[in-house]
Amino acid sequence: MKDKFIITNNTRLHYLEFDGEPPTIIFMHGLTANAHAFDGLVGAGLCDSFNIISVDLRGRGKSDAPDEGYTMKDHADDIIGLMDALKIEKTIFAGHSFGGFVALFIATFYPNRVDKLILMDASANMHPNTKEMLGPALGRLGKQFASFDAYLETVKAAPYLTFWDPQMESYYRADVKEHADGTVSCIPQHAHMMEAVLKGSLGEPWLDYLKNVAHPAILINAPGIYNMGAALLPEENALETVELMANCIYSKVPGNHQTMLYGEGAKEIISIIKHFLNN
Repeated sequence: MKDKFIITNNTRLHYLEFDGEPPTIIFMHGLTANAHAFDGLVGAGLCDSFNIISVDLRGRGKSDAPDEGYTMKDHADDIIGLMDALKIEKTIFAGHSFGGFVALFIATFYPNRVDKLILMDASANMHPNTKEMLGPALGRLGKQFASFDAYLETVKAAPYLTFWDPQMESYYRADVKEHADGTVSCIPQHAHMMEAVLKGSLGEPWLDYLKNVAHPAILINAPGIYNMGAALLPEENALETVELMANCIYSKVPGNHQTMLYGEGAKEIISIIKHFLNN
C-alpha cells in the first residue's frame, strides 16, 4: 500500500494505491468514511486480481477540507482531476453508498471516462427513513472522545455494527485526529457532510440520470438490518434502480450497509467483482 497525494480541482486529495494486476479500479467510500473503508476487501484478497486506487473524498481522511464545495459536481471534478493527473483516460469505478452516487454522477456527465460501474448499496431511492437511520453514524461528528479506545467503544455500540472485524480498526483510526492531550475527534465535519447530503446525494434527479447510464454495471446489495429494524437499502429499492439502468445486474451479499465490506460479505463481493469484470 502506498500513501499518495495529488492536487486536483484546487484541492489536495489523498489516496491509497494497492499495486496489483490490471485493470485499475477506483474505489470511492461512503458519506463520512475514508479510503480505508475498503481494507476489509483488501484483506480478503482484492489486490490479488486488481490494481486498486482508494480515494479520501474531500473533507475526509487526509484530503483537504475546504469550507464549502461538497456537491456531487465538486466530488466528481476531484476524481476526474485525479484521473487526469495519473493519465487514466477511462477506468472502472467502485462506489459504496455516497461513493456510488459519485460514480453514477461521473457516468452521467463524464461517460467517456467510465468503463464499468460497481455500485455497493447505492440506489436512486434508499430507505425512506435514511436520514434517521444514519443518526448514529452522523452523531459522532463534532464530538470529542477521551481517547481512541473510548471512541472505539462508542463505534462498537452502534446498532449496525453486528460484529467486529480487525480490518475495521484502520478505517476508524483514519476517521479521527488525535490531540496533544490524547483526546480524539472525528475528521469529517458535520456542516460539510450535511452539504454533501443536501446539495449532493439528495440534490440530484437520480431517476432521470439512471435512464441515461448505459455502462455495464452491477449493484451489490446487503439487505441485512442496519438500524430501526430495516436495511438502509431494501432489496426492492435496489431492484428498482437496476431496472431503470440499461445494462445493470443485481447481486446480494450477507451483512448490512456497513458490515458488507468485511468478513463473508467482503469475500463474496470480491467473487462477484471478479465474475462481473471477467464476463
